[in-house]
Order: sequence, then structure tokens, then C-alpha cells
Amino acid sequence: MILKGETAPPFYGVDQNGKQIHSSDFIGKKVVLYFYPKDDTPGCTKEACNLRDNYELLLKKGYVIIGVSPDDEKSHKKFSEKFNLPFPLIADPDLSIIKSYGAWGKKNMYGKEYEGLIRTTFIINEEGIVEDIIKKVKTDDHTNQIINLHA
Repeated sequence: MILKGETAPPFYGVDQNGKQIHSSDFIGKKVVLYFYPKDDTPGCTKEACNLRDNYELLLKKGYVIIGVSPDDEKSHKKFSEKFNLPFPLIADPDLSIIKSYGAWGKKNMYGKEYEGLIRTTFIINEEGIVEDIIKKVKTDDHTNQIINLHA
């Protein structure tokens, strides 16, 4: 897992529109890089819609929002269009970005242990340093979690 104060690992991927997204595109901007398990599932939909509903506020505060999940571009496109999401969702089916940020690991559901994506949000400053990490994401109030870090 990446730690607060460390340089954020560089990332590269393709979003729901086939656009190439590279971490270097965001130098000089504050980035909310959020990792979520699966498109169009209840918790992930709540989180994405909370960020969508507060998108203008987050932009005014200087943040760029980027979502990452193991789903492919086609799944991201469908999810993004269904919920009118205004930010890029990077497809990471090979888990390279997810694992480089330490957002993949052991999970436990109904007493069964398995490996999966650990919902985590990284706040990366203008210089590419991890300023904050949100490990206990409140899917329906995620914007306030982000904003309250620097209130």
C-alpha cells in the first residue's frame, strides 16, 4: 500500500471513451483517484453518483476526479452513460494500476476469504505526492470525506 507523503505511482490507461489517460496529464492539478470494485453495483453506483452530483463543487475546489476498476472499457462506457458520469473511468483489467497503489488484497465476505479490489481513494497533490488516503469510503457521502480532509 502506498503511504501518505509518498510519490504517487505513475499510471496509464484507457477510459470509457477510448481516451488514453496518463498521470503526467495531471501534474499541477489535485487528483482524486478512486478505486472501486465493479461498475453498476449498489455501492459503486452510490459512490460514482455522489461524486457526479458534487462534480462542480469538486472542480471549484481544484480537484480532478478519476475512477479506476478492473472492468473493461465497454463496461465503463455503459456505466458512465447510464448514470451520466462526467469524469474518466480507467479500465484496469490486468490490475496493474490497482496493484501499484496497493488497492488489491485479501477480503472477507460471508466468512469466505478471497482476493479483490479494496475500495480506496487517494488524494494526490499538484506535485504528484499522495496527500491523503481514504480507506473507509462512505459511498453515499464520499465528496464530504474528500472536502473535509482540508477543511
